[in-house]
Amino acid sequence: MTASSKADPDSSRFGSLIFAVPKGRILDEALPVMADAGVVPESAFHDKLDRSLSFADETGTMRILRVRAFDVATFVAFGAAQVGIVGSDVIEEFDYSELYAPVDLGIGKCRLSVAEPKEPVEYKYGNASHLRVATKYPNITSRYFEAKGIQAECIKLNGAMELAPSAGLAGRIVDLVSTGGTLKSNGLVETDRIMQVSARLIVNRAAWKTDPRVAKLVERFRAGAERKAA
Repeated sequence: MTASSKADPDSSRFGSLIFAVPKGRILDEALPVMADAGVVPESAFHDKLDRSLSFADETGTMRILRVRAFDVATFVAFGAAQVGIVGSDVIEEFDYSELYAPVDLGIGKCRLSVAEPKEPVEYKYGNASHLRVATKYPNITSRYFEAKGIQAECIKLNGAMELAPSAGLAGRIVDLVSTGGTLKSNGLVETDRIMQVSARLIVNRAAWKTDPRVAKLVERFRAGAERKAA
């Protein structure tokens, strides 16, 4: 047990607090926000040659897990981590009842949109009431088109979404859009916006109720978000 954990009775009672963070686009923006809330990973976290997925924080009372964005929500929902950071797109896709998202961190901003080929192509993906859509968000996509009275056959892809129309896989895609440059480079245009996306602090509801460290951490992140917005 470290000196820090001895000084923290909650750490002695509950063990290390587990904090899950996403690899990829959000992480670079998240690290300063985490530091502002007192969550600073050990130096090994920043070593690009280190293939570890679990790291200590500087106090020795917290473990920081670096996983895929979609997995952050699953780790927190099932209690493998008490706290995490993830995009609101992931929260909406999984819709886990065990997740609570108390703070919009104001980072990782983009949008989830529908896109299709800019140039007209011979339509071969169903009809006006039945579309084939490539996406890694099948639940959001199905709900979105269902609300419009359209049945969407979702083809699950984890990347290279923009290739789906030209490859004959699907007539449309649903994906995250930031500048729109990738869509343009692949001959696609944004035709509808499903939702605005930003990174959120998420917590496990059971941990929120039973572990006082979780509520304290939420308040630190909320204070930081309010300072940033001021």
